[in-house]
Formats: sequence, C-alpha cells, structure tokens
Amino acid sequence: MLIHSSTSGFIHTSPSEITPEPVYRARRDLMRAMTGLAGAAALAGWTDRVAFAQSAAPAGARRLSGLVRSNVPGALSMDKPTDVKDATSYNNFYEFGTDKADPARNAGALKTHPWTVEVDGLVAKPGRFAVEDLLKFSALEERIYRLRCVEGWSMVIPWVGYSLSQLIGRVQPLGSAKYVEFVTLADPVTMPGVRSRVLDWPYVEGLRLDEALHPLTLLAFGMYGAVLPNQNGAPLRLVVPWKYGFKSSKSLVRIRFTDKQPQTAWNKAAALEYGFYSNVNPNVDHPRWSQATERRIGEDGLFAKKRKTLMFNGYEAQVGQLYAGMDLQKFF
Repeated sequence: MLIHSSTSGFIHTSPSEITPEPVYRARRDLMRAMTGLAGAAALAGWTDRVAFAQSAAPAGARRLSGLVRSNVPGALSMDKPTDVKDATSYNNFYEFGTDKADPARNAGALKTHPWTVEVDGLVAKPGRFAVEDLLKFSALEERIYRLRCVEGWSMVIPWVGYSLSQLIGRVQPLGSAKYVEFVTLADPVTMPGVRSRVLDWPYVEGLRLDEALHPLTLLAFGMYGAVLPNQNGAPLRLVVPWKYGFKSSKSLVRIRFTDKQPQTAWNKAAALEYGFYSNVNPNVDHPRWSQATERRIGEDGLFAKKRKTLMFNGYEAQVGQLYAGMDLQKFF
C-alpha cells in the first residue's frame, strides 16, 4: 500500500495492460518474494531464495523472470561476475559487525517486511513509500557493476533495480535542492553493530543532486536475479558504481533532499581519511594505504596478482564530466 496520499483519482486497470508482459512478470515475482503474498509455489520460491542468500550457496536460487537488460552506457561490465558465494559472505555492513563475515552470520534477524522509505526535504511531493510501491516506479533492470572498496578489494556484481532518477522525478525536487541524504536503518535489536560506538548511528551518506540523478546511480532491490540478501542491504539499497563501496547505503529508510552538504558517517568519523565525494581515484591515497591497485575477490585468494585501479572505477567516460574543473585532490 502507498501511504503517501494523493488528491487525484485512480484508474483501476490490470498492470499487465499498461506494462510490457516481461517487465510485469519480473516486478510481480519480486513483489511476491518480498511481501509473502504469493501462493504456496511462489512462497516456496521465496524460501529457497532466503535460504540461498543466507547460506551463501553458489547454486539453487530461483531467478526472477523477465528482467530487462540495461541499455544505460557502462551499466553492463564485461568482467566476469564474482561468485555469488563470495559476494554474499564477504561484506562491509557495520550494523551487523566489523568483520567481513559478520553480516552473513548476523543479518538473518533483520525483518524486511513491512518496510517503508520516507522521502522528504526540499521536494514538492514528499511521502512515505512502501517497497511494493517503489517497485512500480520503473522496469527492473539487471546491471553488472564493478564494486571497489576503500580497503583495496573489488567485486563484480549483477544488480537488479532501476535508476534512482526515476524516484527523484516522482517527488520533484525544488530548485533549492542541491544534495540528497541517505539514512539507513539503525535497529539495536536486530543489528548488533549499532550497539557499538564504531560510528555515529544511524549510518548517513550523501550525493550531490546531479550525482544522484546520473543514470548509473541505482536503487537496487536484488542481485544475481534474486531479492537482496539481508547482508547485502535488503530490502533496498543504493549502488553508485564509480564511488567506493561505503557510499552505497544499505537498508534505506529515508531519502532527504537538502541545500546543504550532508554530514556523512565516515566523514564524521575520520574526515582526513574519508572525503564527501569518495570517488574511486588511484591518484589519491588513503592516509594508511595506496589506492593504486586492488584485489578482485575470488581470483586465487590473497596471492592473486593485483589489478591496476581505474579512474572512477572504470566509469570515467560516463561520469568524468560531473567533476570537470574540480581539484580531485581537495575534493576527494
């Protein structure tokens, strides 16, 4: 149910009459998986997905049918995708612990239904949206993005979602809006890491409005053709492929439009180490290590030859113009 009210009337028609059938089927399958409103067969499929995601098994997940392959330039990496077992068992999600294995161990307690996202601030049409309604805003696409983490490791993940700009267009930012702030869930009951002082909770990230509107910026609901595992940010998260992974907020509960640069979690914790922009840039070292190379997870373990880090994580052709004329040593 959409909680945000509207003064306009409603036309009652079947979604399949106004949406291409493959897109309709993919959206329906994902909605059923998330809400548990399907019949016994679909419910069994959801159970399989959850068991697969939480156990990080490399096989056995039921794929969502009818996903649209993205035609956004740069959205389909030619790199080999990371094995799903690695992608769902080696994670940064400090709300569940600081060890890379903690999220997969601890995230099973997270309740992802019902779930709503508050969208407010400098917008003409603020509201609180259920995940089921967010799924209706656009066709679900499968995009294969490189993910680069500041610690020096990287993955290649097939995400499922749509450009965040589709949601932004719905809420109509005011002319005074310059930034978008993303706030994630901070529940000390189901998230043991929130009881620690490692960060100032809740986790907050931010983008400039033009970065948020870029077609590569993804609002993700799934990965590897199935719903997001809890440890990877269920039920919805941000994915910004040209920035370090910590910019891609997980388990979103609020999206706020503002005229001021948001105070982000890692920038508040260590301003000299984590800048607001956090673009992947091999020429700007972290104070404690080089960013010139990276290790692709799943490639012959710790002794694999490191890869050269690409400017903007390889997306320079698509996003470089966003930073034309900026001093990227200062705005890191």
